[in-house]
Amino acid sequence: MLIAFVVLYLLVSVGIGLYAATRVKNSSDYVTAGRHLPFYITVATVFATWFGAETVLGISATFVKDGMSGIIADPFGSSAALIFFGLFFALPLYRMNLMTLGDFYRRRYGRAVEIITSIVITISYLGWVAAQISALGLVFAVLSRGQITPEWGMVIGTGVVLLYTLYGGMWSVALTDFMQMLVIVAGLLYIAYAVGDMAGGVGTVVDHMAANGKLELLPKGNWLQWVAFIAGFSTMALGSIPQQDVFQRVNSARNETGAVWGTITGGVGYFFFAFVPLFIAYSASIVAPELVATHLAEGGDSQMILPQLVLTHMPVMAQVLFFGALLSAIMSTASGTLLAPSVTFSENVLRGFMPGMSDVHFLRMTRIIVVIFTGLTLSFALNSEASIYQMVEQAYSVTLAMAFAPLAFGLYWKRATNQGAIFAIAFGGLVWISLLLPMMGWLPAPDAWIELAMTIPPQFIGLLASVAAMVAGSLLPQWLPTAAEGMRQHHGHHLGEAAHHGMAAALTEHTPPRP
Repeated sequence: MLIAFVVLYLLVSVGIGLYAATRVKNSSDYVTAGRHLPFYITVATVFATWFGAETVLGISATFVKDGMSGIIADPFGSSAALIFFGLFFALPLYRMNLMTLGDFYRRRYGRAVEIITSIVITISYLGWVAAQISALGLVFAVLSRGQITPEWGMVIGTGVVLLYTLYGGMWSVALTDFMQMLVIVAGLLYIAYAVGDMAGGVGTVVDHMAANGKLELLPKGNWLQWVAFIAGFSTMALGSIPQQDVFQRVNSARNETGAVWGTITGGVGYFFFAFVPLFIAYSASIVAPELVATHLAEGGDSQMILPQLVLTHMPVMAQVLFFGALLSAIMSTASGTLLAPSVTFSENVLRGFMPGMSDVHFLRMTRIIVVIFTGLTLSFALNSEASIYQMVEQAYSVTLAMAFAPLAFGLYWKRATNQGAIFAIAFGGLVWISLLLPMMGWLPAPDAWIELAMTIPPQFIGLLASVAAMVAGSLLPQWLPTAAEGMRQHHGHHLGEAAHHGMAAALTEHTPPRP
């Protein structure tokens, strides 16, 4: 019954996705759903895209091991990112009527910055999408009781998601996200109620958490621990802001209200609902302590606590609801994160080298890139040894160090220049890499340098370097060519000023079109 339900659910998802594909008439429909998404769909697609494998499996497993202090990046940082985006970025970007976030970097700083940031954003998705693919492999392996290996599970799950994303684009993502959000909420609430009752009630579970120190959030050590704490929060809270998937949902909204409040509402909903799988997983330590001990032991997989708890201690209907919710969480995130980098690479890297390309040819090229990117992420997932939670957290390191400062300063500081943006990208990336590689043992370095990287996440130091370089590069004499010299520099300067006052829409018609 369980396997039959999963097959049926996958078929329904593909059917909805292919139905949505009938609405795709041009690239605008494919990338932004023609800017027709109503408020409730915007909320659903923001929530469902963020609520992925790392939320159900990764965060819950980390919480069981490390408590609240171990999950500062997600859900605290990740939900803050959505709220920050809605409050400070959604409105000015929505009014600019862009297709991708990379378009902003081109308009504000020029073609060189557009290419670099777009490649950075595209690369950042490898880890995030790979995390979802890994989770799909895990689910299929569990459901088949080992008859399907995790590797083949990854291949099957990826093929299903690719099928409906490839043809319907943002329309398919949005409609399937709405259905999947309903399944996530209903399924996990039921499981939480059932498992909580088995554990003695919500109060008993919470008391057990407190008694074992799992609810302690803030660090109690020296200032370095506080810096590491802030860095962990910032990685997701700021590093996931310059991301195409968030922007794509904002930009697909029907109006400004939906763009702003749909994102904020989705972020708030994600924050509170992310604690449901934490509650379920921790309840396992009361209901099935031996199961938890086995998976927390050396050589065990803590990500399996939740699936195994449901399989061994819950009735079939509960299993159906749980795995339906889990598949919904994974597929909704995977579809959105396959589309976003593919669109960014097509629009902001390739299209500039193909002047005069028709909309039909651009749409075809984007679909080809979707297939290629899917193959790359599948290969990455098959060869990665990182946990789901680690892959997601690492995905935002590169955008935090290299893409956040040019975006934020470009919107809110009228003196930001093309030279400042290039300095920010170069120095932020250089500092991040020079700390990351020695920490991973891939590059020799002094012990003090490695100890610094182990204490303070390299991406946070990269962010500080990027911000400093952004300011210095913009204020110093301009040695590098401006965004486009002459007229484009003039419009880029006023774009920053208008966005600073929340009036970016006034510039859309004055921005020179792509050559």
